[in-house]
Order: sequence, then C-alpha cells, then structure tokens
Amino acid sequence: MLLELALWLGQDIRTFNVFGYITLRTVMAALTALLISFIFGPAVIRWLAAKKIGQAVRDDGPKSHLTKAGTPTMGGALILIAIGITTLLWGDLRNRYVWITLLVTLGFGAVGWVDDWRKVVHRDPKGLASRWKYLWTSAIALVGALALGLTATTPAQTELIVPFFKGVVYPLGLGGFVLLSYFVITGSSHAVNLTDGLDGLAIMPTVMVAGALAIFAYVAGHAGFARYLGVPYIAGAGELAVFCGALAGAGLGFLWFNAYPAEVFMGDVGALALGAALGIVAVIVRQEIVLFIMGGLFVAETLSVMLQVIYFKATGGKRIFRMAPLHHHYELSGWKETQVVVRFWIITIMLVLFGLSTLKLR
Repeated sequence: MLLELALWLGQDIRTFNVFGYITLRTVMAALTALLISFIFGPAVIRWLAAKKIGQAVRDDGPKSHLTKAGTPTMGGALILIAIGITTLLWGDLRNRYVWITLLVTLGFGAVGWVDDWRKVVHRDPKGLASRWKYLWTSAIALVGALALGLTATTPAQTELIVPFFKGVVYPLGLGGFVLLSYFVITGSSHAVNLTDGLDGLAIMPTVMVAGALAIFAYVAGHAGFARYLGVPYIAGAGELAVFCGALAGAGLGFLWFNAYPAEVFMGDVGALALGAALGIVAVIVRQEIVLFIMGGLFVAETLSVMLQVIYFKATGGKRIFRMAPLHHHYELSGWKETQVVVRFWIITIMLVLFGLSTLKLR
C-alpha cells in the first residue's frame, strides 16, 4: 500500500512544473526520508525489541561494548524503507539510473537481511556463509555493472577519469568498466560494513559522502556545469542527486536513534546496502577515485583488517593493531567511544571537502 501511494503521489506531484527542478526535489527527498525515519523509527525499534532481534557482542572486544548486548539490530531496514519510498515519490521513474541504483541497493540489503536474520533470530553465529554472501553480492554488483555498461551511449560513460588532471581519461571498454564497477560496488559495500562497529560511526560518514555525491551527480547531469568544470557529461545522472538526498535524509533520521548510546544498530542489512549505494552512484557519475578519497575512513578500516590478517598469519600470531578494524584499536588505546566517532567524523569532513575540491582544481 505504501509503495502504491508513493508511486501515485510521485506521478501526481511531477505534473506541477515547479517540482521538476532536481535541486528542489533533492531537498524534498532528504526532508521526506528524514520525516519517515522520525515517524516510523520508534515503531521499528519496538518491533525489533519485541522480536528479541538483539545485537551479539564479541567476547574479545572492548569491555565497554558488553553493555550493547541485546540492543535491537537490523535497523538498516528502516533506512532502506525510507530511501525506497522517497525515491519513488520524488525521483523520475523513467530514468534508468534511478532504477539500477535502487535495485542494487535493495539487493545488497536483502543479502544483509538474510545474514542478520540467521545470526540474530536463528542464533547462528556464522549467519549467511561467507561464500554465499560474496556470491550473491558479487552477482548483484555484476548485474548492475553490466546494466550500466550495456546501456552506455557515449564513451564518457565508461571512461576512468583522474581527478586534478584536466583531460586525463582512460578508456576502459565494456570489460574493463564492468570489472572496475564490480570492485567499486562490492568494495564500498563491505568497507562500510566493516566500519559499522561503533554508535554512529558508519552512518554519518555515509551521509556526508552521499551529500557530496549528490553534488557530483547534479554537475555530471548538467551539460553546462559539466563542460565548465571539466567533468564528463552523463545525461540523466543528475537524477541521482534525488536518490543521494533520500539516502542522506534517511541516514540522518537513523542517526537520531543510532547516536551514542545507540537505541538501534543498522546491521548488515543497512551497512551492505548503503556501501553499495555509494559505490554505484560513484560509478555512474565516473568518480570512483574521488569516492576512494572521500571514503578514506572506510578504506582505512578495511586496510586495517587486511593488514592485521596478513601480518597475523605471516608472523604466527603477532598483531599490528591491538584489534581490527581500526576503530577498536583506538578504543583499546584509551580513546572513549565518542572520541573515536567524532574524530573519525572530522577526518571524513576533511576528506569530503578535499574530494569536492576536485571539481575545480584541475
């Protein structure tokens, strides 16, 4: 019923000319998603608590985390509901980029939901087997990448651009584009998932990066701005600003309940989906390298896990960090949880601003 209402209202609203402006619809999408999160957040948290869908805590982690045991998780479903309804309401449903982005996001969310459900409801600590998780997320990412590659109408849609250097582009061809897109989407998804370990740590950087990508999407979809700023013109990409607005609004609404001390956690259903959303938007607007810069926090968290595992196996049990991912290292080094979160937010703000500077510094 909510889906039908969103579709009907969305088509009706778009008959008014003033709502044709992408900038206005982006703002309205952010506010709508924020409102949905605020209204339905308490009910979702109560339902999760009633079903005893609570977070399990690692025994070898920081002792301060033991108090988090039992906190409702899988709250990322609220974010996806808000994004889905809002995008259908304010987005141009004739735009293929909107549908590809939305379906990839929800697909990753579905994989995360199965993983969370098995862990929490069925009390299976392994959840969805790793091989199946990677198989399904890889399949969804490849389908999304192929859909973009096969429907590309200009070379700019499959070229790799290098920020800061005007005119430096590398033709990838269909195969190279699909391979790069696959790694960006899956890498971004799992990086956000690894970062989601402290109250509010993953969601606020996700909101900030999504806000910046909304600007890139708007510029890429505007022929005049794209030409002036020296970025590839991607016809129709501007509509993703609305999607990014919805993501940012839903994320901020979720943060209201996820801020320390968290009333709910997003779980894999939210983290995998949001990471994939950032990845596919960056692919469409041809800003994969800029995503790597702006999402530097996610990159650092992922690298900390990879280095820890490699060094541990190579040295027979020695560690580089007190604990991986990186945020746990700083906790065990004496930082309070709120200090880690806020300081990582500040780092992300600087990285996002640096990423935005590539629009002009060429």
